[in-house]
Amino acid sequence: MSEKVRCPWPENIPIYVDYHDNEWGRPVHDDKKLFEMLVLEGMQAGLSWITVLKKREAFREAFDGFDPKLVALYDEAKVQELMANQKIIRNRLKIGAAVNNAKRFLEIVEKYGSFDKFIWQYVNYKPVIGHWIKIEDLPPTTQVSDKLSKDLKMLGFKFVGSTIIYAFMQATGMVNDHLTKCFTYKELTATM
Repeated sequence: MSEKVRCPWPENIPIYVDYHDNEWGRPVHDDKKLFEMLVLEGMQAGLSWITVLKKREAFREAFDGFDPKLVALYDEAKVQELMANQKIIRNRLKIGAAVNNAKRFLEIVEKYGSFDKFIWQYVNYKPVIGHWIKIEDLPPTTQVSDKLSKDLKMLGFKFVGSTIIYAFMQATGMVNDHLTKCFTYKELTATM
């Protein structure tokens, strides 16, 4: 039996391969999971995704399972507690952004019924399929990520630049940017 052909970026790092094979590019419609990915993508700014991925369980524990209703209530004492937590990325601006974004997230849920409904309208409620042959072909941003980033900033979100938002879109399956030779690309496009 031949080895699965996948995108090259997970290399042979087990946690990365698992993320690539089972999460990245698969459509997410659960609001709590969408909030988690929004926070984690913001935490990644200036760092590698593998750094965030390795700390993910610690983040889940520290951020109450990424429940936006709980994160929105965090006060200065909780921020100080998070800043002292050596298992997560301790950046005051990023932690403050997570708390702020939880509040903005809940405002969107109040207005639209779910964050899922709001966010997926940017891609007409179905994944945008990339047709990339080489990893170098993947864009860091698109017109859609530019628009979504701008709109989120206008709504008061922080750490939502276009590059971060495009990574969020890739992670949550709003776009399928697996390379065309990747088994996951074939698996995902076969179901559409």
